[in-house]
Amino acid sequence: MCHIEASQDKSVRSPVVSGVSKPPRKFAGVVIVTTGLPATGKSQVAYCLSRRLNWNGESAKVMRVSDYRRKRQEPYISNGIFRPDHEASSALLDLAQQDAMQDCASWLAAGNTIAILDAALVTRKQRAEVYEYFSGQLHYRVLFVECVCEDEALIEANCREILRYSQDYKNVQVAVGLEELRLKIAYYRQLHQPMDEPYYPRIRLDTASMEMSAIKLSGHIETTVLGYLGGLSLKPHTLYFSRHGESEFNVLGKIGGDAVLSARGERYAQALASKINSMHIPELRVLTSRLRRTIATARGIEASQEHVAALNELYAGVCEGLSYEEMQEKYPQEFAWRDQDKLRYRYPWGESYVDTMKRVEPVLVELQQSSNVLVISHQAILRCIIGYFCDKLPEELPYEEVPLHTIIRLSSQGFGYKLEFIKMGIECVNTMRQKPQNCSATRTAADALITVPAHYDIPDPWRNPGSGPTLVQQH
Repeated sequence: MCHIEASQDKSVRSPVVSGVSKPPRKFAGVVIVTTGLPATGKSQVAYCLSRRLNWNGESAKVMRVSDYRRKRQEPYISNGIFRPDHEASSALLDLAQQDAMQDCASWLAAGNTIAILDAALVTRKQRAEVYEYFSGQLHYRVLFVECVCEDEALIEANCREILRYSQDYKNVQVAVGLEELRLKIAYYRQLHQPMDEPYYPRIRLDTASMEMSAIKLSGHIETTVLGYLGGLSLKPHTLYFSRHGESEFNVLGKIGGDAVLSARGERYAQALASKINSMHIPELRVLTSRLRRTIATARGIEASQEHVAALNELYAGVCEGLSYEEMQEKYPQEFAWRDQDKLRYRYPWGESYVDTMKRVEPVLVELQQSSNVLVISHQAILRCIIGYFCDKLPEELPYEEVPLHTIIRLSSQGFGYKLEFIKMGIECVNTMRQKPQNCSATRTAADALITVPAHYDIPDPWRNPGSGPTLVQQH
């Protein structure tokens, strides 16, 4: 639920720095400031926003004041450094905040679009200093995202997450760490002043109910952030991924198409169902593409299933159903262009990785809000989805390894995710093709095909082996 206020009160003026106040530049960078008491989820919000913004073509980076504080004072000693009456520590925290602010400014000055300052800023004076520096002096647009939470059970759970993953508490016993965090929160509450300033563009997010209110929002990025927050969940979650079982096209080294499973792919489907069913995952949901090989792979899994077109494999256009050797023979120029820029290359009458990144975005939003979902899809699609959660650069996605006959478990861990690969032990071909050194349009066929993985020259040698299959290349 979101309540938006459009403040039009001309008598209310934002703070003036020194002399004349200039309005922020409309097409300058944006500083997003996540604020709030400790354990309200503001750092998690900051990283979730950064991940989504970068996915959609922005260049965003999080600067956490706590990281800068650790650089100035290692190791963390006790919560006493957060006491309001501890002058030396207050000066240290001020310096850490200034370091983070300067890096935000440098990031934007270098031509990047969004800096995210992750700081408590519990007093009006602190918020005014930040706003005046970025808006008044540097003329960047500023958006505050205030995180609040009055659910004590959730705060306790957040504290336990902090203990597990924060560098401050890596050698601290749980009971001691929890008491340290409670005192730290109490110190900040002594200083806390509600964020009721009417002149700041602001989104207020209750991280327990995920209800939002917004005031004075304008600009594409600011309104986009509001939409992103509406699709956010901060609860710990676990997701599962698998490619379809080996298909007959995989065996032949062909791409795309709507091939059926090979004999080994059928065995993987049975093994996958047995493994997943034995795990007794609560309220498991299965999402597959609408292609036959993923639907067949999910056939024996005892869970609700949905077939989603957005999970279909990257469409190769005129190259659908061709092997790499056939692509090199028929379309050598296209094959070279693809190797030169696999991320942006679009097959004639087909798609690029950039296209699929956009196509799977509704799935990403659903997965961010969900737990215990098994996604059975295809190599390019899973590269994009898993790469999103692992904060991979777009240029890295086309070369991420997502092997056949493997379950991939993705678990939230602090601000990021942990990947686990569960090999099922059923043989299959390798479909991973590395970028060749020579990507020139004038290269030889041998240079173009040097990284093509091994495959067979008959559709299913395990069903009808004859005198035995012939490998195009040997592993």
